[in-house]
Amino acid sequence: MKNMQKLDVTKLKEFENHPYKVKHDDEMEMLIDSIKEHGILSPIIARPLENGEYEIISGHRRLFASKRAGLTEVPALVVEMDRDNAAIALVDSNLHRDNISPSEKAFAYKLKMEAMSRQGHRTDLTSGQLVPKSDDNRTSAEIGEPYGESYKTVQRYIRLTYLRPKLLEYVDEGRIAFTPAVELSYLNDIEQQDLIQTIESEDCTPSLSQAVRMKKLSQQGLLDDDKILEIMSEEKANQKERIKIPTEKLRKYFPKNYSTSQIEEAIIKMCEAQYRKKQQQKER
Repeated sequence: MKNMQKLDVTKLKEFENHPYKVKHDDEMEMLIDSIKEHGILSPIIARPLENGEYEIISGHRRLFASKRAGLTEVPALVVEMDRDNAAIALVDSNLHRDNISPSEKAFAYKLKMEAMSRQGHRTDLTSGQLVPKSDDNRTSAEIGEPYGESYKTVQRYIRLTYLRPKLLEYVDEGRIAFTPAVELSYLNDIEQQDLIQTIESEDCTPSLSQAVRMKKLSQQGLLDDDKILEIMSEEKANQKERIKIPTEKLRKYFPKNYSTSQIEEAIIKMCEAQYRKKQQQKER
């Protein structure tokens, strides 16, 4: 059952433990300005709760922007839906975004996996993937199919949810690549904290080979802070010559939502443009 309503913004609640981050960045400012001028063009989707409030399924960013724009009511499509179906709809309504971060995708896949598992989904008839016969593998295949990702990729993303928040932040920023991050997710909590301290003190991040070695030592019960420091202190080929500029000194020159890798790419493009300009001046 669905019906369109005008809802008080104080009655709308975030979906509990939803995986998507609502950032007050340049894109959000544009959305706030648009809502001030045109209102909400696409209604929020929410489900009613027993206490008279409504849980958002789609529209967390629109609600945030609406509040900042001074709205007290917003148009909402109210849908009768149980928690698990709402979780699946929540994930599906956002996974198509181009700028979704690895951590958002990881927790989204995990949320959908848990919801589908509770529903007892039969996924025997998944697409053309050759999927080993286990419930988790079949569910992973069904989750990844609409987005062109294999069951293994889905499971690897879910592994990222075992990382400490700071390591996940490094992954989102591009400081730690996806594949090494998956390997690091097998380290226990203390080992991960030791790794974070080493990354911060030594200003370095693990390569895939280093991450694999740390995972192996962890499984053998031989990984401690000294061993992590020893591994991370090794000079990698791509680190032999590099200029170090603290990220905080650069961030004020770029949009707030830029990752470290995006900042690096932008700097390289500016350098290339400046180089071409000088070359053209020499040729005159």
